[in-house]
Amino acid sequence: MQKITSTLFLLFFSVVFLVNSQNAIIELPHNKPDDIIWVNPEKEYTPELWGNSPAISNVSKPELIVYKPPIEKQNGISVIIAPGGGMYALSIRYEGRDVAKWLNSKGITAFILKYRLMPTGEDASRDFAEIIKSNNKKRVESTKKLMPYATEDGLNAISYVREHAKALGVASNKIGFMGFSAGGCVLFGVVNSCTESNKPNFLVPIYPGTDLIDPKPNQFTPPTLFITAADDEAIDPTLITSFFDKWHRAGIKTSLHLYDTGGHGFGTWKKELPVSNWLDRFYEWVTSKEIFETK
Repeated sequence: MQKITSTLFLLFFSVVFLVNSQNAIIELPHNKPDDIIWVNPEKEYTPELWGNSPAISNVSKPELIVYKPPIEKQNGISVIIAPGGGMYALSIRYEGRDVAKWLNSKGITAFILKYRLMPTGEDASRDFAEIIKSNNKKRVESTKKLMPYATEDGLNAISYVREHAKALGVASNKIGFMGFSAGGCVLFGVVNSCTESNKPNFLVPIYPGTDLIDPKPNQFTPPTLFITAADDEAIDPTLITSFFDKWHRAGIKTSLHLYDTGGHGFGTWKKELPVSNWLDRFYEWVTSKEIFETK
């Protein structure tokens, strides 16, 4: 009995140590898909087509990367970040690590979600560009098959953070989900599929993808802040304003920051434009008392 007790204590201690480690990597539960096969291993590289911005491709095992602020700064708020990349790669720096570090500076705990991606060759960015040019319809159809798995990863991420909230130093009722571009498609998948137990407490779709899923706000949809630019060349901004209207008509607390200039994928790229301050606007919004009031 003493041996069993000691083993359980060590297991508990290991879990607490893991979730409290900066940049700890937590593998999320998942089943191997029957209809998607990854041949090449996951890798991080700097694709030239994306301006040598660091990217991760061929994610087949979903993970959370923990970014924790200093204990004295922690305010209980947490954000799960889903970077974009067309479901072919993850823009891991400008829509991931840089965002997480900024959130940490404000006392917010961040979790970068490496959700499952389309299987690709050596250069995912080139594969993505080529299929858009040659057969975009095929891209949409094939990527839609991945959406249930990526959505599952998003829901499991929320469940993990909520179940381990105390050990992680976050509030179980202040867990947000932020999705960039294709990560916005994952966010919309969470909107359509979440339940009372795995719903996020706030949402931040940032120039979210619109071609893989039709978001349907419902009784579990929390306060939402849409952020996009009017000159987005990849995603029609009027679609984002229509989502704002849909959310508003559903009676959900909703805000929209529509910048006149910024293009698609501005993330944390340094630009001498008002759009560069979007994280400040997010922080003002998420720390307003109305966000976490019961609807």
